[in-house]
Amino acid sequence: MANTVNYAQQWNPELVEIMRQNTLCAPFITTNVRWLDAKTFHFTSMAVSGFKNHSRNGGWNRGEFKQTDHPYTVSHDRDIEFLVDKADVDESNATASIQNIAQVFTQNQSGPEKDALFFSKVAATAKTLEGYHTETDASTITKANVYSHLKKCMAAGKLRRYKGKGGLIMYVTSAIMDALEQSTEFTRTINVTQIADGGEGIETRITDIDGVPVMEVIDDEVFYDSFNFSPANGGFEPTASTAKKINVLIASPLTTKVVPKISSIYYFNPGAHTEGDGYLYQERELSDVFTFPNGKDGKIDSVFVDTDTTAVE
Repeated sequence: MANTVNYAQQWNPELVEIMRQNTLCAPFITTNVRWLDAKTFHFTSMAVSGFKNHSRNGGWNRGEFKQTDHPYTVSHDRDIEFLVDKADVDESNATASIQNIAQVFTQNQSGPEKDALFFSKVAATAKTLEGYHTETDASTITKANVYSHLKKCMAAGKLRRYKGKGGLIMYVTSAIMDALEQSTEFTRTINVTQIADGGEGIETRITDIDGVPVMEVIDDEVFYDSFNFSPANGGFEPTASTAKKINVLIASPLTTKVVPKISSIYYFNPGAHTEGDGYLYQERELSDVFTFPNGKDGKIDSVFVDTDTTAVE
């Protein structure tokens, strides 16, 4: 696709503020990973047997322990480059600058894609687990039943185990947060809060239910259970005919991690590269999202998703 540059004799070099929500998966991003091979890191889990009755005639009951190695391979490998001709920078009064392109790309593409990958990977994991996924017609969630619906979601499986440790975060649509705000069953305050570090964006509404933070997903184009990351014009889009909008998603930062392997940004001045007479910006990100099993019985029991009943067209 050809570059489009706004040429003018006088042009405001400041960009219009980009009103997007900050990266919501920020609480799950970790760099504390030991890399053992090129693309794979390993997570070790251990399970032990319990007490047995003691005999006063002497002797001890021998227990058992099982240590399991879980390899995780990072596969979401993405890159982009932009070339800005020197004449374009000059004739657009620097609006078409590498700095502006990098800012717009981060806020309109890179950040939202991290959230889309996070939500879809967690949803996909939850859908493989019995008792950790449901489908609900979004139009049936109202102010009269929203509180009980969210309480039911939090009661799924073994999620209580993580709730007791303060280790759950719930994400909901704006429509559900609106209903919760109007609910007569729910009496806590709903605040507008900034939950991600750095960047510009719309702050999100946040509250809590039984100590579990409830966060609003404003930019709902990232809130689907599956995405196509190879559309014709790059970026991402909900998987046609199969993706469903997420109503509620629950995960624990204790066991779900956004794992960055490579995050490279290169900037070259004119003459420092052979791609053309201009400024060159290149960015690559290799990352992935994983949910680890618990340390008790080696099962995954810390994620949940409730999706709409209708797939995207």
